[in-house]
Amino acid sequence: MLHIIDFGLAKRYKDPRTGRHISFKDNKTLTGTARYASLNTHLGIEQARRDDLEQIGMVLMYFIRGGLPWQGLPAKTKEEKYEQIKIKKAVTSVEDLCSGQLKEFEHFLKYTRKLKFEEKPDYQQLISMFREAFVREGFDFDFMYDWNVKKANLKARLQEGKQQADQPQFGSFLQPQ
Repeated sequence: MLHIIDFGLAKRYKDPRTGRHISFKDNKTLTGTARYASLNTHLGIEQARRDDLEQIGMVLMYFIRGGLPWQGLPAKTKEEKYEQIKIKKAVTSVEDLCSGQLKEFEHFLKYTRKLKFEEKPDYQQLISMFREAFVREGFDFDFMYDWNVKKANLKARLQEGKQQADQPQFGSFLQPQ
């Protein structure tokens, strides 16, 4: 098993000399992928731990839904596209974004958006919330993820189709009874 982490946009949220949280700043330019960026990032606010969590929530919703409401918006320039995405994110409620999904995803995104800039997220509470949902929904921790299951099902269907194709075909009147 190989784990790959891209730290290309990583930065410290604490000053290594003082141990204090970085200062609040605004009027910042968008950093990261606009599709997953937190609303605060679109608004030009310095990113902090809360934004990391919100961005994870956006990625999870993308995986679950297969897309996000602000994808494919018409724009002539990158700046115009970012503006359209920001507006769409601002007017899309968390309830609408998470509609039809486990309530924990809605709770997660609401929680991250309520965090203050310097506030430490309660990571243990969030982990526990998702673990409880995992158990409640009857999932097994078997390392079989959706993409693996779909791939295995496709292989099985293809194999089944090949086996059927290899068998001689008879008219219905010749089928064994």
